[in-house]
Amino acid sequence: MGFILLAGGAEFGGQMAMADRRAIQLAGGPGAPIRIVPAAAAPDHNHRQAGQNGVSWFKDLGATNVSALPLIDRMSADDPAIVESLAQAALIYLLGGFPRHLAESLQGSRSWQAIRAAYQTGAVIAGSSAGAMVLCEYFYDPGSSRVVPGLELIKSLCILPHHDTFGKNWAARLFELLPNTALLGIDEETGVICSVLKGFGRVYGKGEITLYRKAKMNRIGPAQQFKLSLLNI
Repeated sequence: MGFILLAGGAEFGGQMAMADRRAIQLAGGPGAPIRIVPAAAAPDHNHRQAGQNGVSWFKDLGATNVSALPLIDRMSADDPAIVESLAQAALIYLLGGFPRHLAESLQGSRSWQAIRAAYQTGAVIAGSSAGAMVLCEYFYDPGSSRVVPGLELIKSLCILPHHDTFGKNWAARLFELLPNTALLGIDEETGVICSVLKGFGRVYGKGEITLYRKAKMNRIGPAQQFKLSLLNI
């Protein structure tokens, strides 16, 4: 089982370099195959630029085998070439954008099967903003103001991205909708790398993460390590 990187947004810039360098290292080093999934940016036709931004970012960090996949909807998520590329990846990064579209694109697809299988055999699975949200058991869909089932790579958790700007405003509503689920607020330019197998997480980047559990709040800052049991993981 590999590692999970959850980022709060504004992923390709600033102080996220520390988290992403660590993710490259965990994936096997600069030559490890990195694949970027831009589907969440497709509804506003920004997927090509977003994918290229990710490629440029990781190359600037020293990665030599990185590409953005043309995975933009449910149909392309079953494309054999895309599925094969994901199956061979050591680091898979889900970009931000529209969480509902991303979840619907991956749910039940061959690409999602390949991502889960890659994680089970040691790959790093990363997501920023919408990409992080859909990895959990539930996510909040701003478009409908509803809680929606996620892809369930992480159980018993719901993420509030962009926590330092607007994500914190979702907390009160989510306490009502998900009273038995831990909430994780992640600031922009901030990430947390989790090892479910080892049972710990560590914060990287500019800001903090905020753990909400049973209406109690706990903030954890950069470079701090914590037990995943705090999140019911």
